Amino acid sequence: MSLSPVTTDPVLTPDKANLAPGATSICRVSPKPPCHLGLTESVTVDAIELSPVTPIDKHNYDSESPSVLSARYRTQRTREKIQFVTLCWFDYLEGWNDGSNGPLLPRIQKVYGVGYAVVSLIFICACVGYITGAVSNVILAEKLGFGKVMVLGSLCQVLAYCIESTGPPFPVFVFAYFINGIGIALQAVGYVACLKENAEVKMGVFMAVYGAGALSSPLVATQFSHLPHWNLHFLTSLGIAITNTIALIIVFRLKPQAECLSEIGIVDSDNNASEHSHLRQIFGNKDVHLLAAFTLLYVGAEVTLGGWIVTYIIDVRGGGPSSGYVSSGFFGGLMVGRVALLWLNKRIGERLALFIYAVLIIIFEFIVWFVPFLIGDAIVVCVIGMLLGPMYPIIVTHAGRVLPRRILTGSIGWISGVGQAGSAMVPFMVGAIAQTAGMKTLQPVLIGILSIMTGLWALVCYGSSSRRPD
Repeated sequence: MSLSPVTTDPVLTPDKANLAPGATSICRVSPKPPCHLGLTESVTVDAIELSPVTPIDKHNYDSESPSVLSARYRTQRTREKIQFVTLCWFDYLEGWNDGSNGPLLPRIQKVYGVGYAVVSLIFICACVGYITGAVSNVILAEKLGFGKVMVLGSLCQVLAYCIESTGPPFPVFVFAYFINGIGIALQAVGYVACLKENAEVKMGVFMAVYGAGALSSPLVATQFSHLPHWNLHFLTSLGIAITNTIALIIVFRLKPQAECLSEIGIVDSDNNASEHSHLRQIFGNKDVHLLAAFTLLYVGAEVTLGGWIVTYIIDVRGGGPSSGYVSSGFFGGLMVGRVALLWLNKRIGERLALFIYAVLIIIFEFIVWFVPFLIGDAIVVCVIGMLLGPMYPIIVTHAGRVLPRRILTGSIGWISGVGQAGSAMVPFMVGAIAQTAGMKTLQPVLIGILSIMTGLWALVCYGSSSRRPD
C-alpha cells in the first residue's frame, strides 16, 4: 500500500505550535511523549508498506477446507467417546468391588469364624492400600505417565481377585484387599475432569456407572453367598478386571495424559508442567485438603451404609437371607440420583443442592433408626442412596472450578484416594463399635458422620476461592 507524497513542517515543540505558511498539511505533535523523528522541512514520506501481522499462536487451520476440519472434529469426538466409555468400565468395576462387600460379609464371618471387629480388618487393609496407591499415583504418574499407571493399577486388581477367588486363609484373604486398594487408587481418574464439552453431564454419567456396578454386584454376590464355593464370586470380578486391563491398553496405549488429551483436541495450556504436579504443590493447596476431608467422610458414609446395612437388616430388623438385595436397592438409588438430579443441581446451584441433600439424608436416617418396619426401612435406604448419589459428582466439579488446571489431575487423584481410604476407615470404625455395643449403633454413628460432613461442606464453600489462574 502506497500513500501519496506530502510535505510536512519542521518538528514543533509542545509549547510553540506554529503553522508553516507554505505547508499543505499540518503535523501536530502530542506533548506526551515528545516526537523525535528528526524530520526537516520538505521531508517526503513515500511508499509506506504495511506488513500483515501474524499471531504467534495461530494454528494453520485456516488453510484447510471445511470438510477436513469437520472430519478432524468427528474423529476427535469419536476418540473422546471411546476414552470415556473405557473409563466408565473401570468405574463400573470399582462400584462392583464396593457393592460386593455387603452380601458377602455375613458369609465371610461364618466361614472364617470371626466377629464384627476382626472381619473389619479387610477394610483396614483396603484403607492402607488406598492411601499407598494415592501417594504412588501422584509420584508414578510423573515418571511412568498416565496410561502406564492406569494399567499397573488394573493389574493389581487382577492379582487381588486371583488370590481371593481361591478362598485362602484369612490373613492372605485380607492382604488381597490391600493389593486391590492400591490398584483402585492408582486408577483414580482425574482425566474425566479435564473434558470440556458437557463436563457436568459426563461427570454425572461417569459416577452413575459406579452406581450401576454397585447395583449389579450385590445381585450376584447374594447368590454366591448361599453356595458352598462362595469365593467363586471373585472369578466374576476377575473377568471384569481382565477386560478392563485390555481396554486400557488398547485405548490409551500406555501414553502420557497430555498425548491422550491432544488426540481429542484438548491441548495442555502448560506445556512445561509435568503430568502431575509435585506433592508440595498439591499438598500446599488448602482447597485440596478441605475437599479430601469431605470426600473421606462422604465415601466412608456411602460404603458403610451400603456394606453394613445388610447385617443391620438381618440382626436388628430380623431380615432373612434375601436381605442382600437391600444393598442393591441402595446402590440402585445411588445410580439413579447421579443422573436424575442433575437438572435440580443446575436449577438451584450445586452448593445449595448438596446442603439440602445432606439435611434430608440425616432426617431419613432418623426414620430408619426409630421406625422398626422392614419394608419401610428398605424403601428409605433406597431414597438415601438417591440423595447421596449427586454428591460425589458435585465434589469433583467443584474441584475443577477452584483448583488450578496444572494440578487438577494430581489433586483429584489424591482426593479420590483419600475418599477410598474413608470407604475403609469408616466401615472398620462401625464394625469395631458394633462388636461392643451391637449393630443397632449403625444409624447413630452414621448420623454423626453425616452431621460433621455437612459442617465440613460449609467450610469447603467458604474457604474455596474462585478459580485460580493456571
